[in-house]
Amino acid sequence: MTLDRFPDLAEMRVVDLGGTVEAWERAPVRPAHVTVLNLTEPGESASDSIVAVRGDACEAVPVLAAAGASTSFDLVFSNSVLEHVGGHANRSRLADSVHALAPRHWVQTPYRYFPIEPHWLFPGMQFLPLFMKARIAARWPLAHSPSPSLERATSAALWTELISVTEMRHYFPESEIARERFLRVTKSIIAIRS
Repeated sequence: MTLDRFPDLAEMRVVDLGGTVEAWERAPVRPAHVTVLNLTEPGESASDSIVAVRGDACEAVPVLAAAGASTSFDLVFSNSVLEHVGGHANRSRLADSVHALAPRHWVQTPYRYFPIEPHWLFPGMQFLPLFMKARIAARWPLAHSPSPSLERATSAALWTELISVTEMRHYFPESEIARERFLRVTKSIIAIRS
């Protein structure tokens, strides 16, 4: 996230969908308040300015309300989560959460048509049939999170669906869709509403 897009970040109340407390504790600029919502391990913070809530980002408003956390923020931040929520219906629900929580957002996801699948660092893996993805996920040594069994590798492959610019525009129709590039090739896409 760039400060030129959000120069007042240090004064903002931010909700991070899918992030970790640790990432915000290491951030070069820390917002006035951060709520981290993560399905598995948001982490813990000794700081009153960072609140961790465990729950589904696709159901962010009711989950945050049930936890006694705020449901109104200045900015929604989400980095590499949209591709892991489980299909179009859940991506739509996540986008609805983003729109409901704040007037501004920064939502990044790896680009489907980048030649190397970023989670396994395997060329073209995102275009292969599931049985091949699972076998690669189970054996490929460069995986972001290696899978100890074929069953777990299949699950990891099923939970990872890279999306296109057209899909991103559908989920965030009033946002600018920015492109992160590597060697002039689009690597990631970002829905930005500043």
